[in-house]
Amino acid sequence: MSSERVAAKYNGWASLFALVLIGLASIVGGALSGSMLGRDGSALTIVCAIILIIAGVCFRGLFRVEPNEGMVLLLLGNYKGTARDAGFWWVNPLYSKKKLSLRSRSVDGEKLKVNDKRGNPVDISVVIVWKVMDTAQACFDVDDYVKYVMVQAESAVRHLASSYVYDNAEGDEPTLRSATPQVSEALKEQIQERVQAAGVLIQEARINHLAYAPEIAGAMLQRQQAEAIIAARQKIVDGAVGMVQMALNRLKEDGVLELDEERKANMVSNLMVVLCAEKATQPIINAGSLY
Repeated sequence: MSSERVAAKYNGWASLFALVLIGLASIVGGALSGSMLGRDGSALTIVCAIILIIAGVCFRGLFRVEPNEGMVLLLLGNYKGTARDAGFWWVNPLYSKKKLSLRSRSVDGEKLKVNDKRGNPVDISVVIVWKVMDTAQACFDVDDYVKYVMVQAESAVRHLASSYVYDNAEGDEPTLRSATPQVSEALKEQIQERVQAAGVLIQEARINHLAYAPEIAGAMLQRQQAEAIIAARQKIVDGAVGMVQMALNRLKEDGVLELDEERKANMVSNLMVVLCAEKATQPIINAGSLY
């Protein structure tokens, strides 16, 4: 596994100034040797020309590094280090250079059709924020680190979806829909584990889109509606039972009316009908004796 190291580099402005002086001195020296020394100055002229050519080649060693950018340097295929410091620099002109962005990148993944823990088809997409941490690994340990991250992220999403149910889990089991922080953290860890070889840091991973696949969305919607109706009915019944119990206790405590068991049952039945009915009830008023 490759490992990033700091490249040896020199101040670019000082190097540029020195190269310009050497070039000008070579030009002036060649011109003076040719005009003043005649034929005897030909050797000096050649030397000045060679120095000028070398100075021209050395200009290739000048480069700049912008903030949050890395320059990977190689010499004949050998890794010589990475320049991360922003500025204008000079290195060996024989070095080849490869620029890498160290900025954070946000990727909105495509919608994937996967099966959850129960085998239900689910459409899911995620948003990933990542950046390069080790330039040597990103350049030399994988072929295309951007594509590598995308492929590994898709693999992690598929594995994550199969580890949780979409919704309506039994007990306190986390689901894709309800346990968003836990699912996001698990997704981040799984992607990080897969992209470690590329020298990449996953800063954030979260679910961006989550829904049942179209072929079962209608059936699942009906189930959710039925569950909502059942929950609402249960709430209504619980409240009605409490109100009936309170009414019977108040009648008994205040001594308003003494009821035998049969009439208590009749009263409870009537109150439950009134309180639990979907529509307003139509009472029948007894204008005669209670008995």
